[in-house]
Amino acid sequence: MAAPTSGKMCQKCFFQMLQKCSFNSSVSSNMLIRRFHKVSNTKLNVLRYRPNAVFVTKSQIRTFADDVDSKSRLLVLGIETSCDETGAAVVDGRGNVLGEALHSQKLVHLKHGGIVPSVAQQLHRDHIEEVVQGALDTANLRLQDVTAIAATVKPGLALCLQIGVEYAKKLVKQSGKPLIPVHHMEAHALTARMIENIEFPFLVFLLSGGHCLLAVARGVGDFLLLGSTTDEAPGVVFDQVARKLKLKHHPNCSTLSGGQAIEVLASQGDSQAFKFTVPMARYANCDFSFAGHKNQTYRLIDKMEKEEGIPADSDQILSCVNDVAASFQRTATRHLMQRLHRAILYCQQRHIIPQDNKTLVLSGGVASNMYIRRSLQAVTDRFGYQLVCPPPRLCTDNGVMIAWAGMEWLKEGRGIAEDPEAVDFQPRCPLGVDMSTDVLNAGIKTTPKIKVPT
Repeated sequence: MAAPTSGKMCQKCFFQMLQKCSFNSSVSSNMLIRRFHKVSNTKLNVLRYRPNAVFVTKSQIRTFADDVDSKSRLLVLGIETSCDETGAAVVDGRGNVLGEALHSQKLVHLKHGGIVPSVAQQLHRDHIEEVVQGALDTANLRLQDVTAIAATVKPGLALCLQIGVEYAKKLVKQSGKPLIPVHHMEAHALTARMIENIEFPFLVFLLSGGHCLLAVARGVGDFLLLGSTTDEAPGVVFDQVARKLKLKHHPNCSTLSGGQAIEVLASQGDSQAFKFTVPMARYANCDFSFAGHKNQTYRLIDKMEKEEGIPADSDQILSCVNDVAASFQRTATRHLMQRLHRAILYCQQRHIIPQDNKTLVLSGGVASNMYIRRSLQAVTDRFGYQLVCPPPRLCTDNGVMIAWAGMEWLKEGRGIAEDPEAVDFQPRCPLGVDMSTDVLNAGIKTTPKIKVPT
């Protein structure tokens, strides 16, 4: 049989390889690929609020042993360590989560006032083995029972990605299972397909502590990037403003992340008490900027603290803290709404999204903010789009989304690393083909304005 020129082996050979890998750990996926295609080196496509140590109980999930046809099913073990969550999960081809475990570093980083990469790396190193084993144990599985191992390789904090990639390679070496490198942002985008019947293409809005982007998902590994942040991500800026407001000393926010604290206090404040300039309002693109809005808010906080006689180095909190939080959140949300508004108009102008499949997938940790979610819902409602949001626990970083992304690649017979040892992590990596210049050149105006819900 001739080697495939497109980098995609035939489905028959691919699933023969998987079957042998699943039940014969002495034969590596690379050896099987070369054996089936009789070539020495086939180039396959490679895409590149919980307590600590949370484990899903067996009563909460359907276990592997419950199915009589379990041996014929595809199972993927996913590993996530891109930032401050150590996650692992096993999913099957029908989207069932068979086992999941997560170790959250949130409380540790709250004490440091933010994520310290070296601290995060050590916590990943200390807990990754128990987390992966916890996911397997909950599913009543051994490593040999899974079909493939998927791991986040890009983008993320380099020191954190390193731990997950190295551990995944170790498991691959032990078991002979195939390794599927996963793009973290694609995993967020694809998670909704695990819980809803969503056909390609669809619009994607990803909001997190490290990323902010709008894209069109045309297929697995096939994205059009409409816009992304030019400086800082919304989650980071929310955390920084929370620190500036000293919210860790607020009695209602001491155990919350910065973003959660802003949302809680904003719900009790006047969102129009202070006027901020909406970022990039004059730029007819889908890119984002949050640094300027952060600086506006910092200046306001300094001014108000001076007026109230509060020393900058004290723990005292502004009397108008709720109004500051609400006004800050409202302006940031208006920025997100305007960008989404333009993205929808662009897709409409370019006939990218079919009229019978108008869907927006909203994911990422910041997407758990219900004020932001309701506001973006107002935009999708205006244009007749269905808004799909994974459950909050799947919006933040977790092993389930990585396992499912690996499953999506697995089903297509693509994405397996031919040489697992050669797979490396990439701290920075864009998602898909950059269309931002074309968006700008389209000159799309977002009028009339869509009001921010109260």
